Amino acid sequence: MKALILAGGKGTRLRPITFTRAKQLVPVANKPILFYAIEAIRDAGITDIGVIVGDTADEVMDALGDGSRWGTSITYLPQEAPLGLAHAVKIAESFMDGHPFVMYLGDNLIANGISGLVDAFRAGGCDAQILLAHVPKANQFGVAELGADGAIIRLIEKPENPPSDLALVGVYLFDKQIFEAVNSIAPSLRGELEITDAIQWLIDHGRTVRPHIIDGWWKDTGRLDDMLEANRIMLDALVPEQLSACGEGAVLEGRVGVGEGTTIVNSVVRGPAIIGEGCEIRDAYIGPYTSVGDGCKVLHSEVEHSIMLRDSRLENIGPRLADSLLGVNAVVRRVPGLVTAARVMIGDNSEVDLG
Repeated sequence: MKALILAGGKGTRLRPITFTRAKQLVPVANKPILFYAIEAIRDAGITDIGVIVGDTADEVMDALGDGSRWGTSITYLPQEAPLGLAHAVKIAESFMDGHPFVMYLGDNLIANGISGLVDAFRAGGCDAQILLAHVPKANQFGVAELGADGAIIRLIEKPENPPSDLALVGVYLFDKQIFEAVNSIAPSLRGELEITDAIQWLIDHGRTVRPHIIDGWWKDTGRLDDMLEANRIMLDALVPEQLSACGEGAVLEGRVGVGEGTTIVNSVVRGPAIIGEGCEIRDAYIGPYTSVGDGCKVLHSEVEHSIMLRDSRLENIGPRLADSLLGVNAVVRRVPGLVTAARVMIGDNSEVDLG
């Protein structure tokens, strides 16, 4: 069995962060989202992985390499434009070479991995298996309508009036029948080959598509609030390592991870939280559910429930900054006389001066 990870796309919902980086490489609990997908696939016993790449191909390839760090082999499959999930499947046909495969959207996180799902699919009995989850805003997703017997009646992509609250989760399992489907459907009104249309084609042509409603959490990390919630979930499972000694006046409460070469002086860090390597935390408060990337500085400031990418900096921030995402090398500082701000999402190499 093989795997296909989608790591292309524009990431428009996370701009301005994604103006300068792949959305799949934005970190959650100081680890790029895409790494979680590779780990889940490897843990399911799959080592041959194709990765769909687009405009951010160089960055993704630099981050993943040949996959050997995870004990996997990665082949990169360029997609000339984000023409839909079914289009990504279509261009992966030669790579799959008739093998069944799991398709994993690279900006999705799913609880407890996918090993059980892969094992069930390997056991046979269906041509495709889709994962579903109950969601509050189903019109933002592909939606499934099930019959009284639990079988799929139809699938609809982002319907204005959803027939159910069951959204398609970004993990799919297919056998080779899916290639006949993706080569038979036409682009949707938005000009994309929709995976929902391809799966519907399988159903309409008598193939067996098995739904599985997941009972754990699942996050599509395409928006700021989703990123912060995913960060919170991952930090809740944090097994902390403290690789730097605390300085004078430092207090670490709860589960706090600290990387090598980090200085914490006269500060309180309340977990769950993680601080990367080479950081400086001085006269500060870092509250629960905060991820501080490598090389960051938090000086005379308070922050909680936020994500700071590498080399970003907070200076003289109080009252507390919360629910925020700072890009690489971003600076947020308070300057006397300027207007205050309570919530920010700023891109790489940006600065925000707060009064």
